[in-house]
Amino acid sequence: MIIDWYPGHMKKARAQIIEILPKVDLVLEVLDARLPVSSSNPLLERLRGQKPCIKILNKKDLADPNITRAWLRLLEKQQQVKALALEAKDRRDVGLIPKLCRSVLAQRFKAGKPLRVMVVGIPNVGKSTLINTLAGKKMARVGDKPAITTTTQQIDLRNGILLLDTPGILWPVLDNLGGAGRLAASGALGEAAYATLEVALATLDYLREHYPQQVKNRYQLEDLSGAALSLLEQIGRGRGCLVSGGEVDLHRAAEMFLRDLRANKIGRISLERPTEDASAFDQYQESE
Repeated sequence: MIIDWYPGHMKKARAQIIEILPKVDLVLEVLDARLPVSSSNPLLERLRGQKPCIKILNKKDLADPNITRAWLRLLEKQQQVKALALEAKDRRDVGLIPKLCRSVLAQRFKAGKPLRVMVVGIPNVGKSTLINTLAGKKMARVGDKPAITTTTQQIDLRNGILLLDTPGILWPVLDNLGGAGRLAASGALGEAAYATLEVALATLDYLREHYPQQVKNRYQLEDLSGAALSLLEQIGRGRGCLVSGGEVDLHRAAEMFLRDLRANKIGRISLERPTEDASAFDQYQESE
């Protein structure tokens, strides 16, 4: 499962962020609460140095709340980092961000001078939705496919904060197969970038280990033993993913399973856990 997806506009986005970063007061990094490590940007982490950062765990409504709380505790142990879990469409949740920005930058705040906050995040993580909720109106394009934002724009929130919205960026080459697979499962990657069946099987393996009851309940299964392929076959047969002759259409079953995951139909699922994935925060590599 080799995923290599680095469109030209992402190279441009990287250059824009390098140019803008020295001019901003704070970085607002939007992460997927279900996979905070895989949805983080290793290049950004290296570039920001000691610049303050607020890490937003978006899509908290899709993630396991206990695991999200553990991630928040871990993230706040990082230097110059504050963390907040929210749902980008929830105005009450999002309303906490300006207060947190002013709190973090209290010593830098000057009357009449806006705080410059750069918003970054990988494609399809909900960055544009968050910005629109912050602004109280549609300022950024929103879609269910990656790579919607392609240029940098400034948005004055008229509350002392100036947002700089940047295009979503990923690794130049996604050669960490585990992280790439989790990104694909979450919907962060376009369908042409990964093998649907392989991603579904790997994700199903993870879910039956960590969320067995939720898998059983969703697909009315009594036993989750055996190979992941056999399990997906049972799920596909039960959901009517059949071709002529009564054979299970595994690709269709895989697509259905991933749609269920992304739509929260299996339940609130976290695809990364601090005890298993925390060390990845220290394993940043920049691909040229």
